[in-house]
Amino acid sequence: MRNRFYIFLGLMVVTPILLAASGMDFSRPQTAEDQPAGAGSTPRRADAKAFSAPLAGLSPAQEVDFKLGNALFRAEWQPATADAGVFSGLGPLYNARSCAQCHIHDGRGIAPDGPDQGAGSLLLRLGPKDPDYGGQLQDFAVEGAKAEYRLRVSYHSRRVQLADGTAITLRQPRYDLTALSKGPLHPDSRISPRLAPPMIGLGLIEAIPAADILAGVDPDDRDGDGISGRANRVWSVETGTVMLGRFGLKAGSPTIRQQVALALRHDMGISNPLFRAPGEQAEITRVNFDFLAGYSALVGVPVRVDVGAKQVLRGKRLFYETGCTACHRPRFLTVRNSVPAQTGGQVIWPYSDFLLHDMGAGLGDDFAEGLASGREWRTPPLWGIGLTATVSGQANYLHDGRARTLLEAVLWHGGEAATAQARVREMPAADRAALLAFLQSL
Repeated sequence: MRNRFYIFLGLMVVTPILLAASGMDFSRPQTAEDQPAGAGSTPRRADAKAFSAPLAGLSPAQEVDFKLGNALFRAEWQPATADAGVFSGLGPLYNARSCAQCHIHDGRGIAPDGPDQGAGSLLLRLGPKDPDYGGQLQDFAVEGAKAEYRLRVSYHSRRVQLADGTAITLRQPRYDLTALSKGPLHPDSRISPRLAPPMIGLGLIEAIPAADILAGVDPDDRDGDGISGRANRVWSVETGTVMLGRFGLKAGSPTIRQQVALALRHDMGISNPLFRAPGEQAEITRVNFDFLAGYSALVGVPVRVDVGAKQVLRGKRLFYETGCTACHRPRFLTVRNSVPAQTGGQVIWPYSDFLLHDMGAGLGDDFAEGLASGREWRTPPLWGIGLTATVSGQANYLHDGRARTLLEAVLWHGGEAATAQARVREMPAADRAALLAFLQSL
């Protein structure tokens, strides 16, 4: 009964602010708007550790668990040998030796800048599952094995003219696969290039009532706003049921634990309690797996800055009026009895609806995942986006890092977001600068 009450409360409190910008007071910040993780928000830092703090208010025991999980997150795994110790079992094929190698300082991965940069943190998913290569290509191998491919990324320029005459150059990536160890990919296989997203706030996302997310589903666009959010429904290996997908670039995982287990298996070749072959022993113990998944649920979200600055408030108004909140839903109320307890009963500001949206052919990868089509992506949370370059050392946005600025990222929006993108292109320079200032404040 308590769960139902908070789901209802969440809908009643949150939904009205999304219906329209009219009636909102943009002259001042909303209550606690500078605390994106509610009481768990962490102090804002101006260095690479800005995403590495735990949710505020942890108990001493939780702080110890967080540090143990952090150590596992950063540990470099070794091939399975008699003297390799606890971090044994890497590969034989893999993309990274540690979680931190992809999630740079708990933030986004690094995108390659050109054909001589290798793959950076980019990995390639395959769909449908290739008969020779499986569901993901691995570009590293332990001694005695052979990596499956090498990747060269090149970019072709595409100029976009804004209404005020400003010209913006977008990068269209091209992915060239060489040294394929088992011959060409199957003709039906499609690649989906992906960069690791930030780790912040995952436990809070898991604490959002499913009903609150599903309240935004409108596959047939019955309200006529041009936005047709859909939920991804995916299989939970732990519960043996179909659940709402929340995690991953196409919402392909229902829980943090399953997302962590998939990354261990596919990115590092580590068998684990959730994903291992019949008769295969897990190469990470359940205790250590629990610490790693627990750590992933406890990474905090930094407080916002300049929420009351005149330009930021003006940008916020434009964010609403342009229609961005139709997908980037500002806030939710988490369920009170969630685990860990610090994620419960919090008003949070992720700026995402966690639904799938058609983003147009320009961002499409022709890769289906669960119910997600080749043009659909889960709306990514925007909290912390202004710290991207500070944390990762590189400003890169969208699923494959092609956008070098937030404006480039906006201009790549198509499909359901085409109308909002067009409004940004029509903006005077001062309005556009205010919109970007708002995004940088998140």
